[in-house]
Amino acid sequence: MTPQPWYKQFWPWFLIILPCCAVVASVYTYFIAANTPFAMVSEDYYKEGKGINQDLSRIRTAQKLGLRFSLDIEDNAILIRQHGGEPVNGAVEVEFHHVTLADRDFTQMLTRDGHGAYRLPLEGPLEGSWMVQIDAYDQSWRLQSRVTLPSEDTLWFQ
Repeated sequence: MTPQPWYKQFWPWFLIILPCCAVVASVYTYFIAANTPFAMVSEDYYKEGKGINQDLSRIRTAQKLGLRFSLDIEDNAILIRQHGGEPVNGAVEVEFHHVTLADRDFTQMLTRDGHGAYRLPLEGPLEGSWMVQIDAYDQSWRLQSRVTLPSEDTLWFQ
């Protein structure tokens, strides 16, 4: 019985395929990294840091006013109701920031309906983790919370 040539055996091909798979995966990873923008890195981090300090003072103002809001999703719409503090007579600005996908972010100015709720109709279901901010129309106070949607429970901002 004569031994088989190396190219007809299993182990040499197995040992050749492993590094080839690593090379293909590396090229694919480089392609993804080169063609996908990284939106989470800010070029003006100092300005954003100063903005964070301003946001904290607006959050403290909302706490001093005793403001408390609830967020519910009903009938393909977001309902925001005030439960604490002096009634807000003007509009509120609601911002939804997706934690990883900046192109899904949106902002909407809402006014109260006849039942005292702020209603935001949705084009489709919101899914994933979001940073939600409720601001006064004059930017004097802010409430914010990180939420995971969809949610069966009432979400609170205080």
